[in-house]
Amino acid sequence: MAHPHIPAGHRPLALVYRGPASLPGCPEAVAGLLASGSWNLDVRFTGPDEALPLSADSLSRALLYSQPGGGTLSSAYRILRRQRRAIRGFVRNGGRYLGFCLGGYLAGSTPGFGLLPGDTDQYISSPGATIHDEGNTLVQVTWRGRTRTVFFQDGPIFSLDENANARVLAMYDNLTPAALVTRFGRGRVAVTGPHPEATDNWYTDHGLPVHHTRDLGLDLVEAVMQE
Repeated sequence: MAHPHIPAGHRPLALVYRGPASLPGCPEAVAGLLASGSWNLDVRFTGPDEALPLSADSLSRALLYSQPGGGTLSSAYRILRRQRRAIRGFVRNGGRYLGFCLGGYLAGSTPGFGLLPGDTDQYISSPGATIHDEGNTLVQVTWRGRTRTVFFQDGPIFSLDENANARVLAMYDNLTPAALVTRFGRGRVAVTGPHPEATDNWYTDHGLPVHHTRDLGLDLVEAVMQE
């Protein structure tokens, strides 16, 4: 895949945020997912304590930026709001944004990076939700027409504007979007509320039966990597 900032013969750079706006294990799971695909990505962490700081300069060398799961939206946005312009410019100019759970919330606008044709809200507070608390649990979604069970921890729904140009990949049981891909400027944005990148220990650490959903995570990445 050609990209104006990637010299010929170099592996495309994928940056995964790791820092105070994420939780231990979340960046590593996303990095593992990206490294396991067929895209030959050079996966690196970015953040305040990483070799590559999250900045416009670092993003200018990347093809993809991923925002993994983390804590609350309000605290994460306070940490990341100074990078809002750089992230928006990166995607607008052809970059890829990949958001998981908190990263999905941050793709919205209240508050967030404003990358979606619409906004986000809590699934657990939406009408007809099957989960009503913020604990680590399982959620059932319909992903490309197939019923799947995925690790979940207070993930978002995606509320699309009327006639929004977005492709919904997965729906919750209450028929709200659980994962989608859309365009922003010349770039692409893919977001998910559940955690298809979850590794086995995420389930076992919380006494949950293990569900293997990496294929869904790879599907999400493939959707955002397309031209």
